[in-house]
Amino acid sequence: MALINHAKKEVVFKVVYCGPGMGGKTTNLEYIHSRIRGDQRGDLVSLSTSTDRTMFFDFLPVNAPLANGYQSKFQLYTVPGQVMYNATRQLVLKGVDGLVFVADSLPDRLEENVRAFRTMENNIERNQGSLTNIPLILQYNKRDLPGVVPVAQLEAVLNGGPRKLPAYEAVAKDGYQVFAVLNAVSQFLLERFYRVSGAGGGATSASPRRDGAGEERRAVVSGPESVSAAQGLAR
Repeated sequence: MALINHAKKEVVFKVVYCGPGMGGKTTNLEYIHSRIRGDQRGDLVSLSTSTDRTMFFDFLPVNAPLANGYQSKFQLYTVPGQVMYNATRQLVLKGVDGLVFVADSLPDRLEENVRAFRTMENNIERNQGSLTNIPLILQYNKRDLPGVVPVAQLEAVLNGGPRKLPAYEAVAKDGYQVFAVLNAVSQFLLERFYRVSGAGGGATSASPRRDGAGEERRAVVSGPESVSAAQGLAR
């Protein structure tokens, strides 16, 4: 559950971007960070060792006030994709509120996507129980490249269980659907917080559609492709 800082009147949600190495996790964070106004976000921090790297930053969305004068804050993290850095993954995933799984759409990365997804699931189970208790969005990245795996095949290997997850085609390096994915997981987190805490007044009624289309509604954060860009944080 989100952390509540009563002194600062903030509710802090932790969102972690997972997936195989070189799949686009860092590209997502770099793009989001570059498009949010400087007065609404922190610095993009890289925690590097000689062998692996984790990145994070936080931001305060102007479109997501909570009850009683509290403001929501989102902390966005990446985890290293390489298998040998699983200890770092477990540490970063501790206390996570929402997940984005960034899948690489290239054919030769299909098995690596599956391994990364299973590792994420196992790490969540070790840290805090079942993955089904955490909002999770799938991002099928690199859809602009030739010869990518059909979406139906990605769905079959990553989204074939009883829990049908929201899934978005994306091109992180160009920003396509990057903010749509972020808004999807943010909406889920806010809606769940309202339900669990009993806070009223800000909940949205619609859940994100699996294809990323959905009905028009106010975004938590706005990017260049958002219908709410004038109300959001994008430059």
